[in-house]
This record gives sequence, C-alpha cells and structure tokens, in this order.
Amino acid sequence: MFLAPMSSEFGWGREVFAFAIALQNLIWGLAQPFTGALADRFGAAKTVMVGGVLYALGLVLMGFSDSALSLSLSAGLLIGIGLSGTSFSVILGVVGRAVPVDQRSMAMGVAAAAGSFGQFAMLPGTLGLISWLGWSAALLALGLLVALIVPLVGLLKDNPPPSQAHEQSLGEALREATGHSGFWLLALGFFVCGFQVVFIGVHLPAYLVDQHLPASVGTTVLALVGLFNVFGTYIAGWLGGRHAKPKLLTGLYLLRGVVIVAFVYSPLSIGSAYAFGMAMGLLWLSTVPLTNGTVATLFGVRNLSMLGGIVFLFHQLGAFLGGWLGGYLYDHTGSYQLVWQISIFLSLLAAVLNWPVREQPVARLQATGAA
Repeated sequence: MFLAPMSSEFGWGREVFAFAIALQNLIWGLAQPFTGALADRFGAAKTVMVGGVLYALGLVLMGFSDSALSLSLSAGLLIGIGLSGTSFSVILGVVGRAVPVDQRSMAMGVAAAAGSFGQFAMLPGTLGLISWLGWSAALLALGLLVALIVPLVGLLKDNPPPSQAHEQSLGEALREATGHSGFWLLALGFFVCGFQVVFIGVHLPAYLVDQHLPASVGTTVLALVGLFNVFGTYIAGWLGGRHAKPKLLTGLYLLRGVVIVAFVYSPLSIGSAYAFGMAMGLLWLSTVPLTNGTVATLFGVRNLSMLGGIVFLFHQLGAFLGGWLGGYLYDHTGSYQLVWQISIFLSLLAAVLNWPVREQPVARLQATGAA
C-alpha cells in the first residue's frame, strides 16, 4: 500500500521500495535463528517484547523516511529485526511446546490463522489511513498500534523446560538437523514460499494498476488473501494432524502453480483478480504449520524456534529475491511477466523437493520416546 505513494512523492522507481522490503525480509530471516535460539533458552516473552519495540520504532522512522538509505534502515533493518522477534518461528515454538503431539499441527494452524486475520483486517484500514492522513502519518499510526505488542506480551506464558543432565546442546541440535536430508528439502521448499508471497504481496497492487484496474482492487485482493488464509492455515493444520505433512506440501505447491497459471494467462478482470485472491489465500501461508510441524516431528520441540528459524531463513532468502527481483525486472523490462513465469517454475520445484521427505522422528527421539 505504501509503494505507490512513497515512490511517487520522492520520484523513486519501484526498485527502491522493493529493495527496502526485500532487505526487511532478508534481515528478518538472518536474525530469526538467533531470536529463535534466545526464545528456546530464555522463554519467548522477552524476545517478543524487544521485537515489538523495534517493530514499532521501525514503522515510526519509516514514516519520516525521505531517501533510499533511510527507508532501508527503517523498513529494512529495524522492522526486519522486529519481525524476527514477533512472528512465526518464535510464536509457533511456543505453540509447539504448549500442546500435545497429536494437536500440534492444528494448533500451529490456528496461530497462523490469527496472523492472517490481522492481514485481512489491517489492509482496508491501512488504505483508509493513507487516504485520510497521508502515507507518513499512516505509518506513525501503525507504529502506535504495533506498540500494543509490548503490554500484550505480559499474557504470553512460555517458560523453557528445565535443563536435563543429557540435554542436547545447540551445537548438537544444529549438527543433527543439518545432517538430515529432510531438513534441507523443507528449507529449500520454503524458499519458494517466501519468493511467491513477497512478490505477490509487494507487487500485485501495482501489477493490477498496470492492467488498468482501479487501485482499490489490489487492496481488496490482498485483503481476500488474508481472509481466505485464515481458513487455509486452519485447514492445513487440521489436515496435517491426519495426513503426511510433506505430501500435503507437495500438493499445496502444485495448486499454487495452477492458480498462478490460471491468473496470468486468462483474461484479467476485477472478478478474476478477486478469484485469484481467494484461491491464493487458501494456499498462502498454509505451508507454515505444515513445515514447522514437520520440523517438530523430525527433531522434537526443545530447539524448535531455532530450527524453525533456520528453515524460515530460507523462506526469507526467497522473500528477498521475490521482492527485489519483481522491482528490478519491472524497471528493466517494463513488465512483471518474467517473474510470474519464475514463480510457476518454482511451484513445480517445491513440489518435487517436498515429496521425498519422510515424516519420521530422528533416531534420538525414537530411542527416548520423546517428541
């Protein structure tokens, strides 16, 4: 929502804003294993509180940005670190430790669905703030809203389990995970998810305007993505408790490819754009409970936030590439067509990568009966 007004006011090409958001996703991913490890060892509340402060500060400073550098430092660096302390890997680590094994996938789906409802609720609200206050003041208002994370963190109860004599160290956990082929296949598949969701989230509104649709259509489409993602993540979590999660991931990525092909190569209209938003919403972050649930099954929950953070780093590497490449190729070719084609190819690649993953606990867990 901020790409067009900020780029217009400062005379930027789309690559400037796209790079800042791409940097945000890269910083988020690079910081995620470390914030995850802190949450695993010391509890999530402190991590979420610090992340919330940095997130709010980043939004406020983004509201005062007037150059590519200041935008990259605020929207890129500060918000990126803030997100690493407040989002999926840390929160789903809490959820994974709080519920029994047979309810873990569904509980993660519920948690992810809550975030999706926030996307649905905030997109129209953000557009209204921009229309009413302008983009700068709208960002200040959003910063105040995000600051509510700080008092709300008092409700978050997540105490790390007491240390045991033969507890696995961080180094041992890393060696075990990185020596497991399924860990790398999940991570590479998650790279595709990041590429697609950030490319679509950042560039879809501009793409629709380029196709001569009203600007409000892009806002509505992203809101529909958020709304239907509520159902998609919940359903994915529910299915993940009943079927092999890697096979569900394979099917999900194949369906994404089909939806993108239908959208890009069919006549575009307001109706088809809304249909794309609904269909893509069902598949949007359904990968999150399935991927994190598989990591928990393979390696247990003691280091789940850290290991999930490493897998999420690959998601964010894809996010960086999807966000930046969309702007770069548009500025150099005048079209998003090539990036859509790359997204279709990556859907097929992710399906192939997830298929051979075996959802079976490592030998250490099998020997102890832990999960």
